[in-house]
Amino acid sequence: MFDVGEIVYSIFGPYGAAGLLLCVMIIFIIDALIMPTLPELFTVIAYMYNPSPEWALMIMATILLGEFIGMTSLYLVIERITVPKKIQSIATRYVNFLIIGDEKLLLVNRFAPMIPFAGAFVSMMDGWTYPRALKFLLTGAFIKYGIILLMSGFFFRIFSGPEAQMYTLAFVAVFIIISLVYGGLRQSKIRKTSL
Repeated sequence: MFDVGEIVYSIFGPYGAAGLLLCVMIIFIIDALIMPTLPELFTVIAYMYNPSPEWALMIMATILLGEFIGMTSLYLVIERITVPKKIQSIATRYVNFLIIGDEKLLLVNRFAPMIPFAGAFVSMMDGWTYPRALKFLLTGAFIKYGIILLMSGFFFRIFSGPEAQMYTLAFVAVFIIISLVYGGLRQSKIRKTSL
């Protein structure tokens, strides 16, 4: 059986807590810059290393730092290049079809993924400001990953090690599926209204 946790632990585990925090940060930066990485999964895998409130706070701080670095890096890159008008027009039309058309979309995006590469959108959207976008992005990350870490802590207090891991991973899987389904339904609705 393919065990992601074992792979992560084998690569970053020898470096202890610092290695796992570095892993979490890298996952969040890659998620913001290059491709989706299921950071929810890596959050709970890191939490399983030391299921304690103090460790959860360290993971949360690392997540917020990773989100900040990822979005800011992409934002700065897009600010420095000339985005073709066609791409900017497509991005603007897409955001305008959404119910929320300003930086608050980054808060909703945490729970119903609709826009990838937030830093690029922040740079391209007229009227969006970086500080306001960062505030909504970090607030959304704090709420989402706070819920995930709190539920992980709950499972580890109620159940034994292997059971707690199973319930925690099942919770995250359900959380991801609900988010993807809701995001897909929202995008489907947007496509229908644009026709």
